Amino acid sequence: MDFRLNEEQQMLQDTVARLVRGEYSFEKRLEYSESGLGFSADFWKQLGELGLTAVPFPEELGGFGGTGVEVQSVMTELGRGLCVEPYLQSVVLGGGLISQAGNSAQQEQWLGGIASGEIRAAVGLQEPQSFYNLNDVDTRAEKSDDGYVLNGRKAVVIGGHCADVLVVSARTSGDSRDAEGISLFLIPADAEGVERRTYPTIDGSKGCDLFLNNVQLGTDALLGDEGKAAEVIEYQSGRAISALCGEAVGAMEVACDLTLEYLKQRKQFGVPIGKFQVLQHRMVDMMSELEQARSMAILAASVADEPQSDERRRILAAAKNVIGRSGQFISEQGIQSHGGIGMTWEYNFAHYAKRLVMINHQLGDDDFHLERYAALLK
Repeated sequence: MDFRLNEEQQMLQDTVARLVRGEYSFEKRLEYSESGLGFSADFWKQLGELGLTAVPFPEELGGFGGTGVEVQSVMTELGRGLCVEPYLQSVVLGGGLISQAGNSAQQEQWLGGIASGEIRAAVGLQEPQSFYNLNDVDTRAEKSDDGYVLNGRKAVVIGGHCADVLVVSARTSGDSRDAEGISLFLIPADAEGVERRTYPTIDGSKGCDLFLNNVQLGTDALLGDEGKAAEVIEYQSGRAISALCGEAVGAMEVACDLTLEYLKQRKQFGVPIGKFQVLQHRMVDMMSELEQARSMAILAASVADEPQSDERRRILAAAKNVIGRSGQFISEQGIQSHGGIGMTWEYNFAHYAKRLVMINHQLGDDDFHLERYAALLK
């Protein structure tokens, strides 16, 4: 099979690569991360102006009609630059949920702005007790005369501190871990009763916990059919996993490049430490893990937009497992090869390692997806 990008896909990836190289030095990244917003508003604006925030959306909704391959191409370059903008949360996952489950009025209201970058979305699916089970939902949506009243808490909502609209899951019926009875709601971020407690994450991003206290919503806030959101959440989480795989590959590529360059420059006993066979073997192992991760990312991209099936579920679970293990291996071996400098805040390798750790834990870690894959084989 030919896994090379076609001409249009290569042009897209080159566009993102040039933008990241020109605007996203490591020093600027630290500056963006430590700002109040947590990322660069100017860089986000450029993503929108270049049409990169419109890549996954259908043309009739203001997008380019890109597939999982195009989205992954964008994410790979963002991963190489260690970009902290909430592209995954706003464009891929938030926009994907609205695109799949929303009615025409909801799509018209929100997707054009998300595709242009003028509106930022954030997604609240996890709760403090849920671990990686997105069906474990305690947040409740009770019917009222005017619509719904939401009460509950959502945890680690990346980009939620600055989002314009929040897409959250809440239970309209059933027990706390039932797939049946979960609904999705669109909540304006400034709605009365929404409290956001913001904090930095280990990888330099910003997240928040959402506290929903008697949040009053109209019936038009319900996204999709009441109680039927579990399948939509699972499908769009799969698309997000494919995108995460692409970002992880980009980060792993740079981590390997940094380690190889260090082995060539650092001298011990009068020779570069890359001359020592044990470190050569370690570098080979890192590159082997990278190639395996790249192959699985390509496979994940190929099924990201396919109809839901157990085969799609298995491929995405396998890809996330391999990506998680490979990212951890490359991070650990790279730190071992660098020595103490590999853990310092001032050196960029440590930040790539932290991002790879975070990617492993987003939407299920390697152990979670290994168990999921095994269950799907039964």
